[in-house]
Amino acid sequence: MNIKKEHKIILPLYKIAYAIFFIVILCLIRGVSISYEVGIATEPMLAMLAAAFCSDTYTQEITSGRSEVLRLFPVKNRTCFVIKRMILQGLFLLMLGAAGYGLFFLFQKPLLFSVMQPGAIGEAAQFFLFLTAAAVTIAFWGTLSNTFACLFRNPWAGIGVSLILWLLTNSGSANRLLGSWNLFSYSFRDINGGRDLSWLCGKAVCTVLCLAMTAALPRLLKKR
Repeated sequence: MNIKKEHKIILPLYKIAYAIFFIVILCLIRGVSISYEVGIATEPMLAMLAAAFCSDTYTQEITSGRSEVLRLFPVKNRTCFVIKRMILQGLFLLMLGAAGYGLFFLFQKPLLFSVMQPGAIGEAAQFFLFLTAAAVTIAFWGTLSNTFACLFRNPWAGIGVSLILWLLTNSGSANRLLGSWNLFSYSFRDINGGRDLSWLCGKAVCTVLCLAMTAALPRLLKKR
């Protein structure tokens, strides 16, 4: 894979611009007062950003007519091609999410949770847990959007399905019903000094679903 060529295709300037604009605006308008709220404010928004960002990972090949050339390659090659693009996009969004995490401290200067609550985990540990949750979130919602976009041959279908699921799971009702198994378990977690890791159950669900959709990708591409 030619990284430079792929970068130009999947990370055009307009996508980079709107992703950066999205994160900067989020850091400016989403109020936080304590450091642990930064991850809570950022993770759900990264989910929808990933859904919008990755929806055309393969469908852009259909709309541009390049899919006719891709069909000449074995399904295995096409699958690897899509997965590599997803990884590149995911890494970009993860780095953007990490930068956004820092911008909250720059713009809003929240109180440090580790100072306010003795015995709580440190700020570096909080940041690491955020990156873990964000990586899974980006991978799941990006894969979900791309999967349904491929299924319906339309990126808006991928975004629409993702939005519906996002509204259903990013809610107090979903949290009460699913608890730590909710897709947004990290955002609804019990802070409790930051040492309760039961929210990893929800991220395990995201991981399993993401792997299942990835496993179904070869068959999906073969039909499309």
